[in-house]
Amino acid sequence: MIKLIEKGVYYQNGKLIRAKSVDGEKKKGTIAYKILSSHNLSKDPSKLNVKFDEITSHDITYVGIIQTAKASGLTEFPIPYTLTNCHNSLCAVGGTINEDDHVFGLSAAKKYGGAFVPPHLAVIHQYMREMRAFCGGMILGSDSHTRYGALGTMAVGEGGPELVKQLLNRTYDFDMPEVVAVNLKGRLRKGVGPHDVALALVKATFKSGFVKNKILEFVGNGVKTLSMDFRNGIDVMTTETTCLSSIWITDDKTRKYYEQHERAAAYKELKPEEGAYYDKGIVIDLSKVEPMIALPFHPSNAYTIKDFLSRPYELLKEAEDAGNKLLPAGKGEFKLTDKIKDGKVMVEQGVIAGCAGGMYENIAAAAEILGETPISNNDFTLDVYPSSQPVYKGLVDGGYIGRLMDNGAVIKTAFCGPCFGAGDVPQNNGLSIRHTTRNFESREGSKPSNGQLSAVALMDARSIAATAKNGGAITSAMDVEYSEKIKKYRFDTKIYKARVFNSVKKADENARLVYGPNIADWPKMEELKDNLLLKVVSVINDPVTTTDELIPSGETSSYRSNPHKLAEFALSRKDPAYVGRTKEVRDGGFPAELGLDENTTTYGSVVCSIKPGDGSAREQAASCQRVLGGVANIAKEYATKRYRSNLINWGMIPFLAEKNDFEVGEYVYVENVKDLIVSGATTFKAKVIGKTTREITLKMDALTDAEKQIILKGCLINYYKN
Repeated sequence: MIKLIEKGVYYQNGKLIRAKSVDGEKKKGTIAYKILSSHNLSKDPSKLNVKFDEITSHDITYVGIIQTAKASGLTEFPIPYTLTNCHNSLCAVGGTINEDDHVFGLSAAKKYGGAFVPPHLAVIHQYMREMRAFCGGMILGSDSHTRYGALGTMAVGEGGPELVKQLLNRTYDFDMPEVVAVNLKGRLRKGVGPHDVALALVKATFKSGFVKNKILEFVGNGVKTLSMDFRNGIDVMTTETTCLSSIWITDDKTRKYYEQHERAAAYKELKPEEGAYYDKGIVIDLSKVEPMIALPFHPSNAYTIKDFLSRPYELLKEAEDAGNKLLPAGKGEFKLTDKIKDGKVMVEQGVIAGCAGGMYENIAAAAEILGETPISNNDFTLDVYPSSQPVYKGLVDGGYIGRLMDNGAVIKTAFCGPCFGAGDVPQNNGLSIRHTTRNFESREGSKPSNGQLSAVALMDARSIAATAKNGGAITSAMDVEYSEKIKKYRFDTKIYKARVFNSVKKADENARLVYGPNIADWPKMEELKDNLLLKVVSVINDPVTTTDELIPSGETSSYRSNPHKLAEFALSRKDPAYVGRTKEVRDGGFPAELGLDENTTTYGSVVCSIKPGDGSAREQAASCQRVLGGVANIAKEYATKRYRSNLINWGMIPFLAEKNDFEVGEYVYVENVKDLIVSGATTFKAKVIGKTTREITLKMDALTDAEKQIILKGCLINYYKN
């Protein structure tokens, strides 16, 4: 189904040919190289300083970004900035504060010259696909699933501070990444959807880090067999491989997509040069892809549904054991093996939603599969969220919404809640199957610390509909009969013209920002002193620590505009004692008993872990630590570039250590840290002071000159303010 090619390849005649050596000149023949080079302002093609064409955020992130940029000197948005409202759009937690954020966002679009998409009108990525993406462009978004490669746009999901840099006319700085060719061949079989291809790709690449921080370039004759909804559905999930971005060849279907959305000028043909060199290769035989299921608690924990159903007890027991490790001792028991009944695996809930599942073809296909079968089993529910109001209207016009409603499905508006725990939270010990982006632990909204735990398995909309048709028994869409004929989608631009506020490049300096009582400024952050003293306040030995564990999603979303209140939730699902410990460091005064000079030594807390930062781009995974007095992380490696960037932008040092053998309460002392950072050092001699004193060597990947200055100044805000 999927073949990985570790070494370099040439793309010739629609196939990948193994290369005997690296060809630097042929590297320039990739689509990715051409787009990156055209956006690079540096004189060194290997060290990129990228200016994006556009940026975008949703209502969990844009308040903090604008507040940070404002504190750093923002006067107007220098490039198109689209503010969407698809995360805090329920306005159900914390009183008025969600809608206060929306009012702030609209006022910022007026004052600084941006676009504002009201709540429930579209999820962020669907709107950007429909209205802002263009071939050969680059878009930066403060959401990890910012991916518009199937539309010929290289898009990157990053933490908010990187968007702040773009708002202040600075650049996104990184080394020229390796490019991996993803060669699609063959044709999908009936019953296989985009999520099936995506989950197979994530399974093949995630754990080994095969494409980590690289660009995926989709090529091959198989591309032309896929509709644009299929391509977009695969593309958005490339985030879960930990690649940096993605790009696809474009063709007549791409052109027709732009014409359909009344933006014909956004199209141009993109394809690699014949014989272009790629650093690695992936071959996906579409004809061999089967319906997939990703079991809790990661999209890479994926199996074919056929394989899963052949040994359900074994695989559910593995997920069950992993879930029980999340529950505190004496607080409940997590069960999944009891879903097996009379040889079937029964689930309680199906959800089709968001930037991955909520597209027109997915929902229309689900309606065709469900047919006339009512969802009569009261133990199973099906919720459907179209990804935008135009998609919703298209499904209404096609008769699909009515059919789904007649069968008992509940149709909701464009909202990302099922992807991050703010909607459709299953019951305790429940198992939900979802065509959404992630199924990390607690991502669906449960709270293990309170003895509450449910879980999500990812599946394509087609197999979710087949499961609904079968009364909640997990079923592959390849095992049901249905018509693949779907009515043509007609996009109606009047919906956006009526509701979207568009003031791009039309700043009004006389407009005022409208603040609600929950919108708070950032606390003062101190510059780095000559030496560094860290107190270990949390040690996490999980193989991977997600951003959801560093700062939970769901109920915390309403406090993203208030750094002080949000910080109270930091590590609450992974280490509930963390906040109290780090506050003691922040507020308890310098430990004079160590005999160090307080005037020349920065003192703060540190979190030690194995591989932190997988998942969301949310900057708050780092900023909450900083607000609570954190000044560094120590890890064996960082799961994503964006988490490491978030640490740096909030003035925190991203140290590396060979072993995570630290203990809570120990001190780590680094002498002359300031001079070492200025000099570009990548190794740091340190002392660990605890029951005994030992010497260790900390490491750090090279910093850019700007990153050095940001850390020295204490954070991005201080750097630009000064």
